[in-house]
Amino acid sequence: MGRRMDSEIDASSMADIAFLLLVFFLVTTTMNPDTGITVKLPPWSEDDAEEVKLNKRNVFAVLVNANNDLLVRGEPEQVADLRARAKEFISNPNKRADLAEKPTKAIVSLKNDRGTKYSTYIMVYNELKAAYRELWDEESNNLFGEPYSDDLTNAQKRQVRAKYPFVLSEAEPTAYGEEEK
Repeated sequence: MGRRMDSEIDASSMADIAFLLLVFFLVTTTMNPDTGITVKLPPWSEDDAEEVKLNKRNVFAVLVNANNDLLVRGEPEQVADLRARAKEFISNPNKRADLAEKPTKAIVSLKNDRGTKYSTYIMVYNELKAAYRELWDEESNNLFGEPYSDDLTNAQKRQVRAKYPFVLSEAEPTAYGEEEK
């Protein structure tokens, strides 16, 4: 009678190969990081901040409470109307006494409650940024005949931003449900 040979494959090095493939893919894979909102923060200082008195006329105060309700300069507001209202405040085309004296003195102040949803914060921030973006586009069209974009030179961008400087102050959030009165 003939003997049968066992046909086994030596798999002792398979674990090593699988580990090497795993390491290879981990090292060579690139992941796009979340960029988030680009905000230039002031330099850190141990000294107490100097208190600055602001003319209330020049401050566009936006408060988002724990219920995600919006209060703009003490009045309830919808997020959808925020951009137009911010543009009017900053540019003050009709020279109203209750809006900013001039665009270079306008300050947009954003304050949130710790209970504010992140999505609401982002919507409000985007509307405020979009208000400036539209003002920059309008000014750029008036000066150079094209919208504010990467096609403009740095000098042209500085000229547009000199008229409408982006000034957005974010105040320390209040504790959950505790809005300032």
